[in-house]
Parts: sequence; structure tokens; C-alpha cells
Amino acid sequence: MATTQSTATVVVIGAGQAGLSAAFHLQRLGYESALDDDAGDRSFVVLDANPVPGGAWQHRWESLTMNTVNGIFDLPGMEKPPIDDSEPSRTAVPHYFADYESAFDLPIMRPVRVISVERADAAPDGDLVVETSAETWRTRAIINATGTWDNPRLPTFPGAETFRGRQLHTRDYVSLDEFAGQRVAIVGGGISAIQHLEEVSRVATTLWYTRREPVWLDGSFRPETEGRATITAVKADVEAGRPSGSIVSYTGLPWTSYALEAKARGVLDRRPMFTALEPHGVREADGSLTTVDTILRATGFAASLAHLEPLRLRHELGGIVTRSTRVVVEPRVHLVGFGPSQSTLGANRDGRHAATEIDRMLGRDEVSHRARDTAASGAVA
Repeated sequence: MATTQSTATVVVIGAGQAGLSAAFHLQRLGYESALDDDAGDRSFVVLDANPVPGGAWQHRWESLTMNTVNGIFDLPGMEKPPIDDSEPSRTAVPHYFADYESAFDLPIMRPVRVISVERADAAPDGDLVVETSAETWRTRAIINATGTWDNPRLPTFPGAETFRGRQLHTRDYVSLDEFAGQRVAIVGGGISAIQHLEEVSRVATTLWYTRREPVWLDGSFRPETEGRATITAVKADVEAGRPSGSIVSYTGLPWTSYALEAKARGVLDRRPMFTALEPHGVREADGSLTTVDTILRATGFAASLAHLEPLRLRHELGGIVTRSTRVVVEPRVHLVGFGPSQSTLGANRDGRHAATEIDRMLGRDEVSHRARDTAASGAVA
């Protein structure tokens, strides 16, 4: 439990693409490092739970190379250096992020885990209190950029406790070598599931299970049409208070190089979801038993927002209603890289918007404070 208290005008939580973008734009707007003793009246700090730069990229599996990721956009103000397509993303992207942090001398504290965010009092323009594993921060506004990696979706299966094999999630996946010679059930209908299926099937017998028949894109993904329609659909869910799904759940699966390779080798053979786990395998939808050694859940992630629960931001439908990045019921909190902006390009845009909007809000608050002070002085006189 934190015992000391520090102050910053804005606290950014997370140092992935969205958090770094927000930090860059706060700095451009004149916010100084809250870690400096001589910081002025507009300061900021970035709190990162990871021990080193790189956000969630440092945790990706070994074989996910820059050739197979879905595209990394440049961070604002600094282009990516030339990167070998064969380099693992878990090393290439963190190197770029580390250079970026150093180039702009961003005030990042790590490893610092945020435990909770609460209101200091009932005032709508008062402070927020950020409790962390290191200390407590008092702040006027929050830019939350925690992504999804720390909140994997873990569907439960009847009989899971009886299964004698191994059960893991994409978050635990390291490389195909650990599955050599096994029978592996891969669960999930997204991009990660296809990547795992193509890889693991090189050294093991794979069985692919999804709840619904996968929808494949007819031709290549066209950002100017499908991309715009997808963003509109996700935005509609978020603004209605409904939890948004993965981007693939709105678009369908693209025929990537690894999907075509899996198809060519005959491993894109989807099975209906099994009904239960048993000690040595899975009970199929038709009632038969299939033996497997490992269950690999490629079932995606949800937004990692547990630390914001004390603020009671959720709509009755289960989602958090936002207008762009601003949380409607709590305008002191902005969510970046959330909802329709679950991409590196969207994260960049969100960082700029959140920093700009918070700066405007704080300016309006100062005007409001001065007006109240003037009125109070007049009443006393």
C-alpha cells in the first residue's frame, strides 16, 4: 500500500502506443514532468506497470515477427527506424518505444501498478486520487491507456477442472516448440487463433474449435470502406453503452499469408465448439470423445479497466459510454486506444485528442474557479 503522496495535473496510465502518444502531446502543450522538483502548475506523469519499455509488445510470442503483425504506425514526432521483417515484434517494437521515450525525455515511472482511481471528494471539478503499488498520486485528470493484455478472456468449460492436460491462453503462448508431437485443441475465431493454428500445426496435430462459423473477408481489407464501416459500428456500440467486441468480430477474418498457408496445408478445418472437457480430451458436439493433450484458448482480450471500477463508469448495459475519448459520466477520465481506436493509428489519434481536450477542460475549470472566487470576494465585501 502506497504511503507517500505526489501531485500531477494529469496522470497517464500505461506506456504503450496510446500512452506515449498522450505523453508526447501533453508535452507539446507545455505540460512539464511531475518528477521534477521545479515543475510548474501544469505537469504530468506516466505510470507503467511493465518493468521496461514496449507496452504489451514485449510479451508477444517469439514467432510473431514484424512480417506478420497487423501494422505498427509511427509514434508522433519520430519515425520508426528500418526494421527487419524477420525480427520478433517482442524485441523490435520495445526498442523503438525505448528510443522514443529517451528522445523526448518522457516522465515515466516503472514498474508501477495502478491499484485504483477514486474521487477525492464530491466536487465535479475536484481531484482524482490514484493509488499505486509505489505511492498515491493526486491529479486533476486521467488518461487511461492500459490496453487489454492484462485482461484475457477466459471462457469456462464444463469439466475443465478434470482435464489432465495443459490449459493456456494466447497470453501464455511462447513458441510452437512446446507443443511438438502433441494433440492441441485451439479455441477461438480471431487472428491470433489462425496464427497459432498455422504455427502449431507444423509440429503437432491441431483441432480448431469456434462457437460460430468464421466469416472470411472476400478479397483484401479496404480501409476506406470496411475500415470506416467498422469504426462506425464499434463507435455505435460504445456510445450506446454496449461492450464492444474485437475488431475481427466486426470485420471478419482477412486472408493473410498465414491463413492461406494454413488453408493450403488443410488445417483450417473448423469444428463446432465442444460441450465439455474430460480427463483425456474433449466431448464433441456430436457426443464423441476426442483425445487432446493441450487446450489453447485464443479467445482474445477485454479492456483492462479494473482499477477504474471505484468510479462506477459502466453503463447499465455493461459498457462505458464515451464521446471520442472522454467518459461521459466522468469527463476527468479519458480512455485512449479503447473501443473504435484499438489500433496503433487510432491510439496515436486518441492520445492527441485526449491531451487537447483535457487541456481545454482544465482551462475552463480555472476560469470557473476564478469566477467563483471573484463572486465570493464580492459577497464578503
